[in-house]
Amino acid sequence: MHRLPRRSVSAILRHGGARHRTTAAPISCASTHLCSVGETDAKVKWHSALASGKFNPCKPTAQFASKNGLCFGNRFESTAAASDASAEPPAERFEYQAEVNRLMDLIVNSLYSNKEVFLRELISNASDALDKLRFLSVTEPDLLKGGGDLDIRIQTDKDNGIIHIIDSGIGMTRQELVDCLGTIAQSGTAKFSKLLKDSKDAGGDNNLIGQFGVGFYSAFLVADRVVVSTKSPKSDKQYVWQGEANASSYTIQEETDPEKLIPRGTRLSLYLKRDDKGFAVPERIQKLVKNYSQFVSFPIYTWQEKGYTKEVEVDEDPAESKKDGENEKTEVQKKKTKTVVEKYWDWELANETQPIWLRNPKEVTTEDYNEFYKKTFNEYLDPLASSHFTTEGEVEFRSILYVPAVAPRGKDDIVNSKTKNISLYVKRVFISDDFDGELFPRYLSFVKGVVDSNDLPLNVSREILQESRIVRIMRKRLVRKAFDMILGISMSEDRADYEKFFENFGKHLKLGCIEDRENHKRIAPLLRFFSSQSEDVMISLDEYLENMKPEQKGIYYIASDSVESASNTPFLEKLLEKNLEVLYLVDPIDEVAIQNLESYKEKKFLDISKEDLDLGDKNEEKEKEIKQEYGQTCDWIKKRLGDKVASVQISNRLSSSPCVLVSGKFGWSANMERLMKAQTVGDTSSLEFMRGRRVFEINPEHPIIQNLNAASKINPDDEDAIRAIDLLYDTALVSSGFTPENPAQLGGKIYEMMGLALSGKWSTPVAEVQQPGPQHHNPETLEAEVQHPGTPHHNTKILEAEVVEPVEAGTQK
Repeated sequence: MHRLPRRSVSAILRHGGARHRTTAAPISCASTHLCSVGETDAKVKWHSALASGKFNPCKPTAQFASKNGLCFGNRFESTAAASDASAEPPAERFEYQAEVNRLMDLIVNSLYSNKEVFLRELISNASDALDKLRFLSVTEPDLLKGGGDLDIRIQTDKDNGIIHIIDSGIGMTRQELVDCLGTIAQSGTAKFSKLLKDSKDAGGDNNLIGQFGVGFYSAFLVADRVVVSTKSPKSDKQYVWQGEANASSYTIQEETDPEKLIPRGTRLSLYLKRDDKGFAVPERIQKLVKNYSQFVSFPIYTWQEKGYTKEVEVDEDPAESKKDGENEKTEVQKKKTKTVVEKYWDWELANETQPIWLRNPKEVTTEDYNEFYKKTFNEYLDPLASSHFTTEGEVEFRSILYVPAVAPRGKDDIVNSKTKNISLYVKRVFISDDFDGELFPRYLSFVKGVVDSNDLPLNVSREILQESRIVRIMRKRLVRKAFDMILGISMSEDRADYEKFFENFGKHLKLGCIEDRENHKRIAPLLRFFSSQSEDVMISLDEYLENMKPEQKGIYYIASDSVESASNTPFLEKLLEKNLEVLYLVDPIDEVAIQNLESYKEKKFLDISKEDLDLGDKNEEKEKEIKQEYGQTCDWIKKRLGDKVASVQISNRLSSSPCVLVSGKFGWSANMERLMKAQTVGDTSSLEFMRGRRVFEINPEHPIIQNLNAASKINPDDEDAIRAIDLLYDTALVSSGFTPENPAQLGGKIYEMMGLALSGKWSTPVAEVQQPGPQHHNPETLEAEVQHPGTPHHNTKILEAEVVEPVEAGTQK
């Protein structure tokens, strides 16, 4: 219905509705302000007609005319008004359709990546059937009569490739067979769980496993044909469901063979495919049960071949018996026997180990924890620590975590997060051990344990742990418990326990400094390092803070490749004089870990090999005097070294060394540069950029620097002084931990300086002793020189002859 323009409204009011027209366009009641006419609620088609005079839309008057089911009323409307738009046609609703063959193919071949999980799914279904019976028997005790014990039995026919899985659970009626097995993705267990939750009389927790309604069809992963024979205590008849892998239909019939009748429960028979008949081997079935269904709450028996030894008589040879007959010395002859193994088949319990994480931690002893650890993870040593806890609230799960005694040998788990150390269970059914990366960070991959939860968001195949808020909460709580466990080891009275732990897993914690910034406060107290005051025993950062001087501003450290090289570095000289402790970072990962920590308890980490080191003893007047005295020398050395260094400065960290080469604040240290060069896949193009600036620091109290200071003022172009600068720089490279660019050239300079220093100190070359003109040798002296060429002579004349004048020595260069 159109809205009246303001001009039309004014005209109608002035002329009393003289301008109007009668319309019979159908309108909906929702579009008008008209009430229903008459006393009945019958549906009436409303039409409007314009009329003069007053009109009350909610009160029937004589102005309404009804003819042929049409009702007319007054409506003011513009002469230019158009008819209402036609109503939208109603939408039709359709049900989704599915191509059964294609859907079954997807379920069988796309949901599961590993065929052997079929046994896990079918055992879980059997366990659910037993659980349902146990719940229902609380109110209906007659359901348990005549059905035997609640258990699961698996029998194999290796020759024919058949597997039978029998349970004494609740069974199914004919209609339940149609609903549960004939309807894809309908979970009878899920329905039963919902009924339990909705029931006021239901108990708290239940152990039902089923969820998606497709686990049964995993049988077609290995079987061409599946036969289900089931008997419900609610029915007098036993029914047989039969289906094939590539069929779109199934059959249900009543069981009439008396030999195949069962008192209660379900017998599932799998007729294996040709390529999968290996699953019918009893030993393999036993292994799969122990792997996936070890902790199912009902006993699982497998049909196994066993044997026992016994003595049997041996038939005697006639010739030997004749000899025995001739020998009548003994009246009674002993019969000959041999030991044989008698084979027989019997049921064997497959799930002996109990899930101790479901027990109260106060009732479990240390021996129980250790035994469970060894059996579950195939270990031979007791763990260093264990943690058994239950988390309730937003996310509920139970867990037992262990710290192994030693790190695994032969492989480096620190770079591989898929260690299979965390076994994930859902209601005691093993799901996977490939979720380490989701439940634990990589640096805690050494922690072993079991996690059992009912709230995990798994995909249908139960092989993928979907990322969700629940997973993040679980991960955070597991990590926290792992740190509490490690902290307990560090606080042990026996210091050797944590030393053993840190020797095996210290690198993992240092990796955590790099990868997990959120847990820095938990990781840092667990770190251990050697130091200048403790070169034999590692100390913690808390112990370092206790030994700090009051005026000390930060935590000093030096990175090197060993404790010995770190303790002999020239960077330590002034700090050792002041009795300031310095941490030795000798592991390749140490320096990166400390740089990521940045500080500990508001104390920053300070690299003593970097520029602008503040030792807290600045004397500005003295520094100003030294800079004035050695400023020219610094500029002279910088001019000679050029771009090799960013600047030449006066050092405040040296006491016995003449010079040192320090790194810039934001560049690599000497240790980091060495490590980056050694990387197999390192990027050499970034080496020059990341190497950063180098600062050449000189010690003004050293005689060599004092001599160079004099040379810079007297003769700055002296070749010996220039060679001394080059040699100082190359030597500082080595002593500071850097790699010289040309080792051969450095060796040549050292040899040259050694030659100058040692020239004529112990012996003189023969060429320097010879005088021009004929030489007359004493025969006795010559003979002695030939016999003892390396021994000095004590003849006074010979000693005088060995003195060489300086001029002559200079001409013999």
